[in-house]
Amino acid sequence: MTPYLELQEPKCLLYNTDVLQAGLAPESVDLIVTSPPYNVEVVYGTHRDDLSYADYLEFCEAWLKRCYEWLKPDGRMCLNIPLDKNKGGQQSVGADLTTLAKRLGFQYHSTIVWNEGNISRRTAWGSWVSASAPYVIAPVELIVVLYKREWKKTSGTRISDITPQEFMEWTNGLWTFNGESRKRVGHPAPFPLELPKRCIKLFSYVGDTVLDPFAGSGTTLLAAIMHNRHAIGVEIEPAYCELAKQRIMQYLYSRQLALSVEEEPIAYEAT
Repeated sequence: MTPYLELQEPKCLLYNTDVLQAGLAPESVDLIVTSPPYNVEVVYGTHRDDLSYADYLEFCEAWLKRCYEWLKPDGRMCLNIPLDKNKGGQQSVGADLTTLAKRLGFQYHSTIVWNEGNISRRTAWGSWVSASAPYVIAPVELIVVLYKREWKKTSGTRISDITPQEFMEWTNGLWTFNGESRKRVGHPAPFPLELPKRCIKLFSYVGDTVLDPFAGSGTTLLAAIMHNRHAIGVEIEPAYCELAKQRIMQYLYSRQLALSVEEEPIAYEAT
């Protein structure tokens, strides 16, 4: 499997392939942070996002099995999914995917509720001001925290880079921050950098390997690199692989530029 992008320092691998065909080594990943397709008819290039709900759950079962294989025994997964959905019929997505993951062997730890501060305005109310058929829609998403066998992490450097203030704030399971702009990133369903940043710093050590099997525009990879983790991404769409590559290279260039400025000797005027 030839990487679309391969960096040695920082270590980063991005593969342009289907998650169901990715040949990653078993038990090689410390943390998975991902947001799979929601099956709400979003156009992701060639990927179908309009499956029947039964077919969608079958697809989820297949990729969740792969993720379970790739995780180390003390590996964790942060799964960003909707609480529920009503497009095409009401479905309890969060509960169904959590139950499915547990059936495949994942252990359940907790669920973080992400309250998007800039959630879009509602356009559907069902029966307006009537008990006939109202729609109840929660403007939140979930980050389901799962693990493979042992919750206590024993592998890795044991070096954490989370501050006491961050730890106290982020262990509160209600996170409030804005979503990401589709136009700014160039992807139909990006999540903000804040989401993987919090998951990475809270649930992994410096030097750990972080995987996103639905890498999209590369936000998880970018957060991993920024916080001194090894990054692996799998993305089926070539255009999004290129977008992720550009974002990563742009960040590395700006970081190198900043380091170069810092390293320049200070010139003093002779008196």
